[in-house]
Amino acid sequence: MEPSSSSSGSMKVSPLDLMSAIIKAKMDPSNASSDSSAEVATILLENREFVMILTTSIAVLIGCVVVFVWRRAGSQKPKQIKPPKPLIVKELESEADDGKKKITIFFGTQTGTAEGFAKALAEEAKARYDKATFKVIDLDDYAVDDDEYEEKMKKESLAFFFLATYGDGEPTDNAARFYKWFTEGKERGEWLQNMKYGVFGLGNRQYEHFNKVANVVDDVLTEQGAKRLVPVGLGDDDQCIEDDFTAWRELVWPELDQLLCDEDDATTVSTPYTAAVLEYRVVVYDSADAPLEDKNWSNANGHTIYDAQHPCRSNVAVRKELHTTASDRSCTHLEFDIAGTGLSYETGDHVGVYCENIDEVVEEALRLLGLSPDTYFSVHTDKEDGTPLGSSLPPPFPPCTLRTALARYADLLSSPKKSALLALAAHASNPTEADRLRHLASPAGKDEYAQWMVASQRSLLEVMAEFPSAKPPLGIFFAAVSPRLQPRYYSISSSPRMAPSRIHVTCALVYEKTPTGRIHKGICSTWMKNSVSSEKSHDCSWAPIFVRQSNFKLPSDTKVPIIMIGPGTGLAPFRGFLQERLALKEAGAELGPSVLFFGCRNGKMDYIYEDELNNFVNSGALSELVVAFSREGPTKEYVQHKIMEKASDIWNMISQGGYLYVCGDAKGMARDVHRTLHTILQEQGSLGSSKAESMVKNLQMTGRYLRDVW
Repeated sequence: MEPSSSSSGSMKVSPLDLMSAIIKAKMDPSNASSDSSAEVATILLENREFVMILTTSIAVLIGCVVVFVWRRAGSQKPKQIKPPKPLIVKELESEADDGKKKITIFFGTQTGTAEGFAKALAEEAKARYDKATFKVIDLDDYAVDDDEYEEKMKKESLAFFFLATYGDGEPTDNAARFYKWFTEGKERGEWLQNMKYGVFGLGNRQYEHFNKVANVVDDVLTEQGAKRLVPVGLGDDDQCIEDDFTAWRELVWPELDQLLCDEDDATTVSTPYTAAVLEYRVVVYDSADAPLEDKNWSNANGHTIYDAQHPCRSNVAVRKELHTTASDRSCTHLEFDIAGTGLSYETGDHVGVYCENIDEVVEEALRLLGLSPDTYFSVHTDKEDGTPLGSSLPPPFPPCTLRTALARYADLLSSPKKSALLALAAHASNPTEADRLRHLASPAGKDEYAQWMVASQRSLLEVMAEFPSAKPPLGIFFAAVSPRLQPRYYSISSSPRMAPSRIHVTCALVYEKTPTGRIHKGICSTWMKNSVSSEKSHDCSWAPIFVRQSNFKLPSDTKVPIIMIGPGTGLAPFRGFLQERLALKEAGAELGPSVLFFGCRNGKMDYIYEDELNNFVNSGALSELVVAFSREGPTKEYVQHKIMEKASDIWNMISQGGYLYVCGDAKGMARDVHRTLHTILQEQGSLGSSKAESMVKNLQMTGRYLRDVW
């Protein structure tokens, strides 16, 4: 800002000179004599206009700074007072007491089935007992830490637990924290004496640890003073788990009648309960009004932590076939690019992959539904006025076209549950078809359902083709007929020490004929086989992925002996282990002895990663490689036979504190290897059967016998 050029006296100075004079007088006390002070005073008097402008400018500047600071502070106030709000609401909710008896229904689920059963029990219970309050809770959301688990659990007076077991007798991801805390706290004594409870387990009898989680929790509950209302339910997914749940639920009602009904209720004839068919509210958009569909599904989810609900978009960097042309099967090596995503992993972890149904499956579904593929719609779990439609509805998916919804969110190839058959029956225009569907879903049709549906492995699309008059509306199809498409999990076959920006997957193609003659193509394995890598095209394939932590880890002490058993794609995590050991060796670590038992059909067909395995031996990352070929000689030879041949070496390694790892098929190979290990301990250790079994259990309890099985 320039001052006015006019002055009222003979002494004229520039603004720069004026400021210099003032500063000189302030900064140099030795010159601050009476003469210099008078000189400054004279200058100020002679330049009154400039001084006024200068002081006004300074005042305005100070005012602006004050306003800026005040407004900035004002804008931050909501952020400072916002966090306590949910805490206050939560506290008020927990303290509210309406005089009703409260029942908590917990679930630990991997695919949503346990959650569905928990909600089904709650819905029917609400209809039966209007003087009680039922709350369905995800075990992972129940408490933030161990102390809160204990504080809240001891207040529960009536609780039900729906607990799935997966893998090698492990709890589901959302129940893992609770399970660890609950099973390790046996020193608490009988602290749950006020609790009455019931447990329903979800498992598969083909697996060795059938319903282990449910049985363990049931045992610990009784040990810690809780009173069991009904025997633990053992749901078997190998048959019809819905029937198992229905039978167990019928045992629950008489017990709840005694606890929740008073004398007036006992005289009332209850109306038979019929579960409502789940249905979303659907909004269909005109093509002109439809919002632009998000083509970058989960590309940027806004979360710093990736999980099943918030996956990370990852491009396929590398894809190659691992079998030779002589093989009539296929196995894919795939590399997901995670550079710059913030996604990380550790050796031995699993990767969850969301894939889409292939085009031919989607086209068949569109034909059976009789709707336009370009129908753009959204699904909602509440009415237009905001009233919830019920707690049993699965979370909605984003607005999209029908083609996209069928590709990404609908499980079209699994066998439909009985509840889905009832939903189809309600929308079948042919009475004969409707009656047949209801019969298959009824107790009277149990054997027929087991044979026609379960044993024949009929898919949802096959069932809909069999009953063509059943045309459910979209809200019912996606809520009650088609389950949500689940991620597929794979053992990561790389180490971040060798591949920090890549996640490697080793996947065998699922391609098999079902009893009905249908060719079943695995959703994810087919996608992987057909995927296009960024090596081949800029328009490469991609998928939403996330990492699931595993306890399948190498010993922290690199000198500890390790035994690895992994035929076929069971080799995957051990490839990661060996990459890790090679990196450690190159960094100067001392490695203990290691042996890998690998198995395949034929060395010229399906010997995957052969060159890499030999290089691991030559480099010293692997001490010994033992391979079983099941289709080369006159007799079939499997890994358990090779293990038996090395019985003495295995006994010595275990005796030296060694770790034993098994990865692969749970129903066959892992069970055979377990028996072989038992035999080796008996023979080499001169142990009786019970002592050998006790030693095996001790190895498992101490984390020295680990299995990654499916």
